[in-house]
Parts: sequence; C-alpha cells; structure tokens
Amino acid sequence: MLTYEQLQHLSPEQFRRACGVKLQTFNRLVEVLAEAKAKQKPGRPSVLSLENQLLFTLEYPREYRTYFPIVQSWGIHESTVCRMVQKTENTLIKETDCHLPGMKQLHGSEELSLTVVVMDATEQAIEKPQKTTSLLLREKEASFP
Repeated sequence: MLTYEQLQHLSPEQFRRACGVKLQTFNRLVEVLAEAKAKQKPGRPSVLSLENQLLFTLEYPREYRTYFPIVQSWGIHESTVCRMVQKTENTLIKETDCHLPGMKQLHGSEELSLTVVVMDATEQAIEKPQKTTSLLLREKEASFP
C-alpha cells in the first residue's frame, strides 16, 4: 500500500506507473473532489484525505481488487471503502472535465478510428460418431474366443 504522501516523492513517470494516471490529472481530480466536498453539508470528517480516497478509488478498478484487500491495506471498514468508492466515482462522473465522450461522439469523429476485435470463446458440443449395430456385433465377436 502506497499512500499519497509516499507517492509525492516519486518522479512523474513513476507516479503514473504506481497510480495509473498522470500527476496533473490526479491533482485535477482532487480539485474536483474538493469542490464537491465544499458544496456538501459539513459532517464527520473522513479518516483519509481526499488524495488517499482517490488513490484507492483508482486502485479498485485498475488492479481488480475486491474491497477486502483494500480494507486490509488501508485499515478502514469495508462498508466505508464501498461508500467512499461510490461517492468518489459518482462525483467524478458528474464532472464534465472528467468523463469520456459517448459512443455517438466517437463514431461521429473522423479523426478517431476504433478497431474492435471480438473473440468467441464459447464451448461447442462436438458430435461423437454413433456406434452402429454392426460395429457392436464385431466387438462382441472379437471378445469371444
């Protein structure tokens, strides 16, 4: 587990490798979260800073970790992690600077071309040859001396 305080001392390339986003992007996401937090009613302060909340929110889909290992590494309750991840994701989704364009915009753009590869990995039944009566009779005759 790397906290934001530990990641600050890394080079920008190392930060991107550890976190999954560039340092400037990370700082912009923290600003968006801070603006959203300022608009909310005051309540009990969070145990973790906004930077650390964003860090484990990014960690959740990037590393395909369940909440349990995140709980073990950050030392907070599982329901708290779930609530913080959902809250952070919803806040970032609502921000227009942070979300990706929709499929209609992507298809309408001439400068962007997408390549889609579809792989069918479903199992298919293979027909086994049927044993005919003549084959069964030959097997019986061969087994009798």
